[in-house]
Amino acid sequence: MILLEFLSPIKIGAYESGAFEAKVTQIVEEKNVTPANSDQSQTIQTLELEALDGEKKGQKIVIEGNEFATASQQKYEIGEEVVIDGSGENLYIADYVRRAPIICLTIIFVVLAVWVGRWQGATSLLGLGVSFAVIFWFTLPKIAGGSNPVTIVVLSCLVMIPILFILSHGLNRKMVVAMIATLLTLIITGLLIVFFVDWANLTGLASEEAGFLQAMNPDTINFKNLLIAGMLIATLGVLDDITISQAAVVEELKKANPDLKFWPLFRRAMSVGRDHIASMINTLILAYAGASFPLLLLFLQSGQSIGLTLNFEIIADEIIRTLAGSIGLILAVPLTTILAAWVENWRSVD
Repeated sequence: MILLEFLSPIKIGAYESGAFEAKVTQIVEEKNVTPANSDQSQTIQTLELEALDGEKKGQKIVIEGNEFATASQQKYEIGEEVVIDGSGENLYIADYVRRAPIICLTIIFVVLAVWVGRWQGATSLLGLGVSFAVIFWFTLPKIAGGSNPVTIVVLSCLVMIPILFILSHGLNRKMVVAMIATLLTLIITGLLIVFFVDWANLTGLASEEAGFLQAMNPDTINFKNLLIAGMLIATLGVLDDITISQAAVVEELKKANPDLKFWPLFRRAMSVGRDHIASMINTLILAYAGASFPLLLLFLQSGQSIGLTLNFEIIADEIIRTLAGSIGLILAVPLTTILAAWVENWRSVD
């Protein structure tokens, strides 16, 4: 019998060559115990599993959980698939296999995007695929190889922006206006990000992932620039919506009333844009807040003051990321509206 400890946290390298997947085939024993290091009882299971891949494929393995309290002790069911890591006698359950729900949700997303968006939805998915291809085949390898993250991300954006806009919205006036406005807004927002990241003395090493990456690449990556690069990519992700929407508003207003001159057209489009700004800022900030709930609760329960909590780098990172993105959204509306109104009036004069 191979004795394996149940370890809830995902170990670094859990999906390296020594890891393999297995399916729970039998619950050999299940009991409730009170660990010596805890006053609450927990379920300890002895499981039989069948290896699904790797050198042990087809072999049966018995796992016996130890009686030591963990923060998130798991209770496994027959048929569940898990990842086993370790070597020799020191094997353990590292995590669940989660491909099935991820693939299922992806299929639902793709089907709905194509069904509701029709051809435009399909081309948007193609643009998304191109973006991931650029990030995984160019951006990340170059950064991992020691290139300046900011330079690489700027080059990546210059490649992605025209491809994304053309595939998602077609080659037309509003697309060109939105693309130019996005580039201008990204430049201004990028300068703000660089300035405030430097002023706030952010290192880019506040997250656990950055710490692991530094241990693996101590002299290769500039983590401050990596933080800036990540903020730029995040900003680009939210600018597409607001620039193309605002350009479309100007175009439709001009079609509805061809006699509208520059300033009346600008003012009417901005009245729509202000509503768009309010809703997008709420969406952006609430999205970041929701993703940071565990971290915020951790600081809240630590008894620290709000001022001190906001001063921690891991919180300051998210604040600057959120505010910089929001500033980009705000600037994108008048920039896009001015450009679109000028183009529409210049076209009508011609």
